[in-house]
Amino acid sequence: MPEQQQIEVNASGTEAAGPPKTAKQLEKEAKKAEKLAKLQAKLDKKATTAPTTNEKKEKTEKKVKEVKEAAVYTAITAPGEMKDISGALPDSYSPRYVEAQWYSWWEKQGFFKPEYGLKSITEPNPNGKFVMVIPPPNVTGSLHLGHALTNAIEDAITRYNRMKGRTTLWVPGCDHAGIATQVVVEKKLWREENLSRHDLGREKFIEKIWDWRREKGVRIYDQLKRLGCSYDWTRVAFTMDPKLCRAVTEAFVRLHEDGSIYRSSRLVNWSCALRSAISDIEVDKIDIPGRTFFSIPGYDEKVEFGVLIKFAYKVEDSDEEIVVATTRIETMLGDTAVAVHPQDERYKHLHGKFVKHPFCTRRLPIVCDEFVDIAFGTGAVKITPAHDPNDYDVGKRCNLPFITIFNDDGIIIGDCGEFTGMKRFECRKKILEKLKEIGLYRETVNNPMVVPFCSRSKDVVEPMIKPQWYVKCNEMAAKAAQAVRDGELKILPEHHTKIWYHWMDGIRDWCVSRQLWWGHRIPAYYVTFNDSSLKSGSSDDEQYWIVARTREEALAKAAQKFNVDATKIELHQDEDVLDTWFSSGLFPFSVFGWPDNTADMQAFYPTSLLETGQDILFFWVARMVFFGQKLLGKLPFKEVYLHPMVRDAHGRKMSKSLGNVIDPMDVILGISLEGLHEQLVNSNLDPRELEKAKAGQKQDYPNGIPECGSDAMRFALCAYITQARDINLDINRVQGYRFFCNKIWNATKFALLYFTGEERYTSELKLIGNENNMDVWILSRLAATIEACNAGFEQYEFAAITTACYSFWLYDLCDVYLECLKPIFQSGTESQIAAARKTLFTCLDLGLRILSPFMPFITEELFQRLPRADTTPSICVTAYPDNTNWRNEQVEKEVEFMQKAARIIRSARSDYNLPNKTKTEAYVVCTDTQSNEILKKYANDLATISYCAKIELDSTPPVGCAILTVSGQCEVHLLLKGLIEPAKEICKLHKKMEQLIQTVTKLKQAMQAVDYNTKVPAEVQTANTEKLQQSENELERIIGAIETLKLM
Repeated sequence: MPEQQQIEVNASGTEAAGPPKTAKQLEKEAKKAEKLAKLQAKLDKKATTAPTTNEKKEKTEKKVKEVKEAAVYTAITAPGEMKDISGALPDSYSPRYVEAQWYSWWEKQGFFKPEYGLKSITEPNPNGKFVMVIPPPNVTGSLHLGHALTNAIEDAITRYNRMKGRTTLWVPGCDHAGIATQVVVEKKLWREENLSRHDLGREKFIEKIWDWRREKGVRIYDQLKRLGCSYDWTRVAFTMDPKLCRAVTEAFVRLHEDGSIYRSSRLVNWSCALRSAISDIEVDKIDIPGRTFFSIPGYDEKVEFGVLIKFAYKVEDSDEEIVVATTRIETMLGDTAVAVHPQDERYKHLHGKFVKHPFCTRRLPIVCDEFVDIAFGTGAVKITPAHDPNDYDVGKRCNLPFITIFNDDGIIIGDCGEFTGMKRFECRKKILEKLKEIGLYRETVNNPMVVPFCSRSKDVVEPMIKPQWYVKCNEMAAKAAQAVRDGELKILPEHHTKIWYHWMDGIRDWCVSRQLWWGHRIPAYYVTFNDSSLKSGSSDDEQYWIVARTREEALAKAAQKFNVDATKIELHQDEDVLDTWFSSGLFPFSVFGWPDNTADMQAFYPTSLLETGQDILFFWVARMVFFGQKLLGKLPFKEVYLHPMVRDAHGRKMSKSLGNVIDPMDVILGISLEGLHEQLVNSNLDPRELEKAKAGQKQDYPNGIPECGSDAMRFALCAYITQARDINLDINRVQGYRFFCNKIWNATKFALLYFTGEERYTSELKLIGNENNMDVWILSRLAATIEACNAGFEQYEFAAITTACYSFWLYDLCDVYLECLKPIFQSGTESQIAAARKTLFTCLDLGLRILSPFMPFITEELFQRLPRADTTPSICVTAYPDNTNWRNEQVEKEVEFMQKAARIIRSARSDYNLPNKTKTEAYVVCTDTQSNEILKKYANDLATISYCAKIELDSTPPVGCAILTVSGQCEVHLLLKGLIEPAKEICKLHKKMEQLIQTVTKLKQAMQAVDYNTKVPAEVQTANTEKLQQSENELERIIGAIETLKLM
């Protein structure tokens, strides 16, 4: 859009009458003129003083472009009070100015509460209701871009539903994040006080965590507010709040009472560094191609992985041996059998015999099991039931001993001779040496494999047998799968349903015990007796465990169960806490007060939608469905929408070690490269990875991250949402939407100059016939945009909505309509100007409303400045547009044809280097009536947007025109004679043509390379193809232009 203060000059060269200037504007212009006069006087004086020949020539100083400081909001306004908008809009868009003050006012006004506009939450609403809960972020630290994406999507959905008049509630909250929080506080404790949690003891350590949570926990909520998220903060929930703790205890007790929770000794993912079981989602499975060394916590030297070691077991009472292979040679200390396939002819004569363990007196039976692959390796497999999932199953089937060889810290225990007391990976090296020494080692070969790492401690996960509490999942999974098959629960995008069925059909019971101190302590009590006449049991025996809501209830249950006096009973509560996902699984109803039948439970459960990342479909979404159906008999939500994962611009996973993790606040506020480096230094990043991370930051953000603001970031994140599995986020694209905000700002500021009186307007506009052609067209485009936005929200097609909004504001309103309005306001009739004002107001009003769910701050700022007749206090609670009566596809087709002609004229002007201020004449020659009538109807508008002094139809074009083809039936003859110097222009075009020929040649050479299709990334191939097409088209145009110039 042209500069707002530019003086318009009409075709005859006289100054056109623009909107009347205010006294303040006139005063500003007078001061500007005075400054210019002083500057000119200085320049004149300097010009008269000629330098002498003996004087040294001073170096010419480079002119530094004056950069205006961005506006900031400086009015004194108390938090919660409405922003002072009495002053003029700043000259240009400034996120810090725009995003100040609004949020606290929204919150104080209660716009985000479901009660807003209602007498009570139970009052029926004919528009329906919309309820959603936050996927609670971990209380540790701050938000990352994944959280920003989640909240940008969810807030857009929430704001849309609120504007549709529905009773709307979006519940905020935080997750206590058992392992993550405990690790962070433990590191802090060691760093600051040189103490471990065991030095403090459980109670004091938990007090430390609560202190840390009170200090840091509010930060996330502040960041969510900074993002503009429209949560009802009066209902905020933390998973360790008393209300939610009560729900966790109640759920555990009820599930145990109906047999859905039980205690058993099974294999778990064990982190020796954390001394705890961890969930599958906390295991990072790293693929390696072969021999690889990793740094492991607690070891000075790197540890070798990715090799298969083959060694022999001697068959008892025989000269024969069986060669087996393993990637974890240390686990042979726990071997209790060698398995072969029952049909393998090589070993049939050994069925039922034994091999001798070389390092202890253990005899290992040779057992038959069909899980053995005859064709793999030697066809014989060592079996370690206590430390391998497959071996565990074989051990169960073949009734083998389960021998645990590691303690909780990963130290060798048991009857393991000289290896007892060694750390597991030190033992790995020693066993290999010993096998070579006694002649049982055979060979080591490269072996591609997956190494499981604990995502929290970076330790290698060890399968270990532990007595734990489990949730039976088969029945709950079957019901969850059936709910999707029956259409009761929708999972979107639909391709995720296959993953859902895969998880549900292959479900295993869920281990919910965690050997931590921070979290919901398991409400289970181990019973012993203080009377020697009463026989006590083992903690491995579930019969001696009582599950109860309180210690008093447990004591009563135990007395009844064992038929003894309560005074003879001693209770020891389980030291373990519950898996964090257990409390998260209850979140959709624990936040409303379950197990009590509260008013909120009645009004808001079940919720409407669950929106979250696709990576936790099973770990969180499934568990909520399980518990909702099991404990309440209702699904917790009707729909699940899963968004893609955020990666960096190169498609890499966000990782601190790569230096590509982005804090949303840095995108909103901007940060220098030095600032990014400083964040790395202050993080928990391994010093060995620090320089690599800094190099990554320097490559991706050489100038740091520019200030983009919340609105631009939210809009950009939603614009990325397609059916793709991942988002490759490029900061430059976010900055592009920051420029879009500036365009909206300038367009509105410019348009408001046309509203100078006291008149107020509404968007309830009916066409009465006095509108000009472009009024009818822009209203049709607005209607089409409204239709696309409503459809997009209903289908969760966010990219379609953002594209529709962007196209309307940029290409329809700014590039075309505002330009076509200038002649109307300069020389139109009163009725035309009145109609144009009403149309322009409608475009601004409804255009801001459709943007509001994505850009709440800038739309509120500009909405409040509109000359509105209605008294709706905020754009947050105004109605979302749904009027599509203005749609006129015929007019849109006509204007599309006119715009095509304008684009061709502008392109030709560019080819001939004609500046916009140089007006030319265009002569339209059509062989069909329809094309002629369309261009005649829109001749004035065509002249305006193609920078022509006039458009002539039905007249013979003069000599000296460039002939431009619009269609097979329509040409435009663009008059160039007298406006350009043909010889100079031909010279310029020849240079440009040479550059283009070089570009085309290089691209063709690159694309013809033998390995082009296999080695060059697909996105680069696409970009090259597009660039080649554009270059060839431009070359063709330039050749045509040169030929035209030669004739002049």
